[in-house]
Amino acid sequence: MAELLPFDDRDGYIWYNGEMVAWRDAKLHVLSHGLHYGSCVFEGERAYGGTVFKLTQHSQRLIDSGKILGFDVPYSVAELDAATMAVIRKNGFSDCYVRPLAWRGSEQMGVSAQHSRINVAIATWEWGAYYSDLTLTRALYQRPAPNTAPVKSKAAGLYMICTICKHDAERKGFGDALMLDYRGYLAETTGANLFLVIDGVLHTPAPDCFLDGITRRTVIELARQRGYEVVERHIRPEELENVQEIFVTGTAAEVTPVRAIDEMKFQVGPITSSLVEDFRALTRAQPVAAATARAS
Repeated sequence: MAELLPFDDRDGYIWYNGEMVAWRDAKLHVLSHGLHYGSCVFEGERAYGGTVFKLTQHSQRLIDSGKILGFDVPYSVAELDAATMAVIRKNGFSDCYVRPLAWRGSEQMGVSAQHSRINVAIATWEWGAYYSDLTLTRALYQRPAPNTAPVKSKAAGLYMICTICKHDAERKGFGDALMLDYRGYLAETTGANLFLVIDGVLHTPAPDCFLDGITRRTVIELARQRGYEVVERHIRPEELENVQEIFVTGTAAEVTPVRAIDEMKFQVGPITSSLVEDFRALTRAQPVAAATARAS
């Protein structure tokens, strides 16, 4: 997806280790451990009407991801929440994407970096729909097994194979790649969870080797509120032949229908359409709910 402006040359501010820093001055050293060894965790969040959807859950997951990688994010959930809202207001945004991240700095170089500083930054920018007319192709790589990688952490290093797979899919004319897990079951796309509709029942891969997304859990709740049966299980790729509807979920993706997987075509059916609308209503309604809560 093309951006009109490079990300290192923009107006605005980034919250950086407790301070508001001019966007162009938010820099790190080339020998930062997070760059060389992947000791970095991040989140993806969206603000709707000036309020970040499930902000506290995202802040907690950032801290949890850091612990899995062996470091403590030096801010509490409440401090991260407050910093996020402060930088959104500082940049004058209402609807925007939010990217918090934490990484080991440049104090030590080598595989071991126990005494490196843990840096934290939060950036925000305006970002529309992540996917448009989504089509998928089979990915080059599979999601790793839980005993080979910290799969429950939103760790930057784990996204290396996602970038490779998405670039390959785009070169072939597709919007993204459909990734299998290490056993050959359906897993996710490179940045979103997967849902299938089979004979009126909603099926989604069991998240035992990839992130159980915050949006994923939200959509499962919305589906059950509508009375839809939701089954979390291991799903074989050949089952796609019996699927009537497919969609993906994620902070960036929100709820996006899938039109095709390689040569297989799918329609945007009633279950997908209803959940797209329910998620839109939920996220657009939350600033009102937040204002009501503050007044009470």
